[in-house]
Amino acid sequence: MTPCMLRQFWTVVEQTQTTMLLNLDESTLSSSLIHQLSENYLLSAQEADACERYIRSKLPLIRDLAQAR
Repeated sequence: MTPCMLRQFWTVVEQTQTTMLLNLDESTLSSSLIHQLSENYLLSAQEADACERYIRSKLPLIRDLAQAR
């Protein structure tokens, strides 16, 4: 992921409803975040896979940030 995409991704996380971040299962949450990110970027299949791996590795952090809101 490029630095610009990373910034946009974390902006998407911040703008996503807390209940969604906490209550969706990992697969659904990952897909939803990728979908929201792809609204601003045309993601190739490789980029989407890289995003999914990144999101899955950051899910505990994402949920911790959501709980802290």
